[in-house]
Amino acid sequence: MIIVMKADVGEGSAEIPRIIERAHSFPGITTQVHRIQGQTRGLTEIYLLGATGVVPAEVFEEFESVEKVVRVTQKFRAIGRHDALEAASFEYRGVRIAQDTLHVFPGLCAVDTREHQDLTFAALQRAGIKTARAGAYKPRTSPYDFQGLGQACLPWLFESAGKHGIQIVTMEVTHESHIDEIKRARAQSGDATGVMLQIGTRNAQNFELLKAVGQQTELPVLFKRGMGISLEESLNACEYVASGGNRRIVFCLRGVKSHLGEPHRNFVDFAHVSVVQRLTRLPVCVDPSHSVGRRISGADGLLDIFHVTAQGIVTGANMVLVDVHPRPDKALCDGPQALLLEELPGFLEDVAITREAYQKRVAAARART
Repeated sequence: MIIVMKADVGEGSAEIPRIIERAHSFPGITTQVHRIQGQTRGLTEIYLLGATGVVPAEVFEEFESVEKVVRVTQKFRAIGRHDALEAASFEYRGVRIAQDTLHVFPGLCAVDTREHQDLTFAALQRAGIKTARAGAYKPRTSPYDFQGLGQACLPWLFESAGKHGIQIVTMEVTHESHIDEIKRARAQSGDATGVMLQIGTRNAQNFELLKAVGQQTELPVLFKRGMGISLEESLNACEYVASGGNRRIVFCLRGVKSHLGEPHRNFVDFAHVSVVQRLTRLPVCVDPSHSVGRRISGADGLLDIFHVTAQGIVTGANMVLVDVHPRPDKALCDGPQALLLEELPGFLEDVAITREAYQKRVAAARART
């Protein structure tokens, strides 16, 4: 059960302890208080945990400060929309991320050299992009493949991001220790840029890592759907992050493992953008690079990555994670799928065209109702 307070009731309100005291009068019930930033307003919510089926909603609806009481019927309690809750949003380093916004995060799948990183961030700056991807820690299928430069590259990576006005870098972590390494390097850089911690598809059910990422609230989280598990299993895994206390989460679709997707690297699952937005309060990201896996063109002259990106955006995606590289032939990880830096402006133009089409679709649907 979730008790949603009226917008003018903050966490410090005297009404909160009164409601908590009333909740604790029912056997076995515990509570958690969360401040949620919706798309239009901030709300304080009180979560009742335990056997809430026997707890009557009326005893809380009688409070003047309560806007509504929502019974939770889905497994993912913290991230679920529950048919009555607002979508969540958050602002980080001046960038607002929500179910009604769209941001592109281009960059190196794996940071390989300082020169390549600097050229990439410079290209983003020229394009007016303030959000990027840059992988320092890379889990690979083979133990003999490049595993990333790790913490050694963080000082100059953050320095370059700050120099080129990059406000957020999304970066995969594969071990709890990486979180502390990133925080120390950011502090030493004078907080030159922000970091969104990324849970990669291979760690989608690494529950101890999910708990560790969720228990820190300084850095937002990008959670990638597991490549070989159901959407419900991935959402339940994402719930581990939110239940730890960190609610600044973006859920990422990146394709699922299936031979039915060939010749693409993975079977594209971007039709689930609207599904995730309906079931949860989370903004939704798409990763066309890891879905397609190859930089190939269709008969119409458009790259498949353009087409797949459009599939996600035209259904309302809020974030796009895409690989670009100044020299894909020299990349140490996923070079075949990376866009060239000179292709980035065309890609961004295509994104804008598709986003406009989505917004027109939404406006037309609202006009019909």
